Amino acid sequence: MSGSFVTPEFRDRIRGLATPIAAGFGRLGLTPNALTIIGFGGTVVAAVAAGLEAWLLAGILVIAFGIFDLFDGALARATGTTSKFGAFLDSTLDRTGESLIYAGVAVGSAAAEFGWGVILAGLAATFASGVTYTRAKAESLGLHGEVGVAPRPERLVILAAGLVLGDLLGGVGHPGGGELFSLVAPANGTYALAFALGLITILSAITVLQRIVHVRQQLGNEQ
Repeated sequence: MSGSFVTPEFRDRIRGLATPIAAGFGRLGLTPNALTIIGFGGTVVAAVAAGLEAWLLAGILVIAFGIFDLFDGALARATGTTSKFGAFLDSTLDRTGESLIYAGVAVGSAAAEFGWGVILAGLAATFASGVTYTRAKAESLGLHGEVGVAPRPERLVILAAGLVLGDLLGGVGHPGGGELFSLVAPANGTYALAFALGLITILSAITVLQRIVHVRQQLGNEQ
């Protein structure tokens, strides 16, 4: 039982749909590691877009390259080229890319004079990093650590929704406020982005606690 909102069966179905697409990339001569690097490059572009307050573009890129992230693993499994280095590279760039997106959102929020966006992006990045670390540490100890309500795919979907709605609902920030924490009423899209970042923070914190409890249960009476 993963505890996530998305069932393991649904994840397996999505991975199955990704396999033929990944195989097509393979026929073009791309390797799983090349797909990993391309996906990271797209995530960097999404972070830059967020920093430039191009919220809609950032949201589209986050979800697009979040889906693209399925292809490297699918290609590796389909071609029998899975490797420890490939898994290491994928995990490292996934974590780095997600952190960069939150940094981009913080920069964009500051430029939009949305102080709470800067704070919430920092909190979301902190707890999201804790989620990935607890899994990695558990697995380094030979334990299972992939449980919880907010693994990376769920976080990216929430963030992408917040970014897209932030743009479509009138933008983010305090028009004409002139300062980071303005008394001027914020644009409607500000609430959508704030809600998404706050939700990621809360769900990630819960997930960290779930993983701590899960590891403790596996260790039994060991101190």
